[in-house]
Amino acid sequence: MGDEALFAGPAIRRLRKQEGLTQAATAARLDISPSYLNLIERNQRPVSARVVMQLVDQFDFDPRNLREDETIGGLDGLSRRFADERFADLGIDRDELQEFLSAAPQAAAAFARLYDNAGSAIASDDGPLAASRREIEKWRNHFADLDLAAEELADEMRLSRGDIGLALTERLRERHQLSVRILPRDVMPDSLRRLDLHARQVQLSEMLSHASRNFQLALQLARLEYSDPIDSIAKGAKFDDDAARAFFSRHLTGYFAAALLMPYSRFLRACEATGYDLPVLERRFGVSFEQLAHRLTTLQRVGQRGLPFFMVRLDRAGQFSKTFTGASTARFINSDTSCPLWHAHRAFERAGELQVQFVALDVAGEREGGWLTLARTVEGSGAPGEAQFVVALGVEAVLAEELAQARGISLRSQDAQRIGPGCADCHRRQCTQRSLPPRGRALSFDTVRRSVTPFEFASD
Repeated sequence: MGDEALFAGPAIRRLRKQEGLTQAATAARLDISPSYLNLIERNQRPVSARVVMQLVDQFDFDPRNLREDETIGGLDGLSRRFADERFADLGIDRDELQEFLSAAPQAAAAFARLYDNAGSAIASDDGPLAASRREIEKWRNHFADLDLAAEELADEMRLSRGDIGLALTERLRERHQLSVRILPRDVMPDSLRRLDLHARQVQLSEMLSHASRNFQLALQLARLEYSDPIDSIAKGAKFDDDAARAFFSRHLTGYFAAALLMPYSRFLRACEATGYDLPVLERRFGVSFEQLAHRLTTLQRVGQRGLPFFMVRLDRAGQFSKTFTGASTARFINSDTSCPLWHAHRAFERAGELQVQFVALDVAGEREGGWLTLARTVEGSGAPGEAQFVVALGVEAVLAEELAQARGISLRSQDAQRIGPGCADCHRRQCTQRSLPPRGRALSFDTVRRSVTPFEFASD
């Protein structure tokens, strides 16, 4: 992906018109000739790195917006939608789709949105949790006001590398007249945290890890002191279901708690200083791997952006119980299940070990850009011995070269493990790991020859 030329004429033309500038005026601000800008806008010249930097400097422009086609999965994302049997009689080939995507990316995005929304409307598993996730993705999992409020509270409480739990406990005692009590499991067999206003106690299960105790205390502070701004954001979302709003509100409360434990500016500085060294960051901020993974998907403050990580949590069946794409363009995590060729599944057999892998999405026989992924087991409730999941992080390989966990890993495109988006959504042929036939593809059956896979289908 890093070697591909970037053609983004429509995006730059749209930016220029939004700013009310002529080509000559825009070219002057980008320090290029008007004729060169004209060629860029007509997609006859790629956008160079120097022009990208000028766009960022002159217009406070997010360069990820240049790859607007990636929001719909690029050419292959569009191809998968047009592979629907309802369009079979139109004979639309990849060359025609490429012309459509290059000449009118916004129109292509509009088609993709209509197609996806129509599919969502009839999806049998589309419920309040899915609605909440869509709202989170609208915000790209970045809530600037909550980040700022949490950062100010962290400064007020002087949270640092000391005992964060002690500072949180003191805040609850001094401001809310609440003590913290750790109770045996047999007293709280079905609860992790309980607020007992009669006894003026925040009660925590003894089964919680140290990092999970801190997080539960931060959650309690969020509910006591910042429920109004959280409720304001939740009420602004358009939900048809109260359960969806409750899921979204719960996410916002957790977001604030994580932002309190990992204040934005200090956390981002630590990320950049350590090369996003995950074990170091866990210890420095006293958080769990899952809490850290959540936070890494949120670093999108204007003028102070971190790397665009995605994060998922999956069970042994490969089902995603959490998915946060943030500003990432990763597409192989958009399915209900994951590809078994992804080493995130190996983490279950190697509990506590970080599984590092360079993967590339292989769609319609063509390899797309790659991601460095990092996966590790976590306990479901933060309590040892409870349900086990794997949390996986990923960032585009082109951005991952300086990461601490990338040392010794080849990020050359030919060395990537080719994976799909989950069998039902994967159109890779001759995959020996395939468990299900792909949706929307006609299967073929050969009585003379036995293939390596039980499901054969024609290529595009």
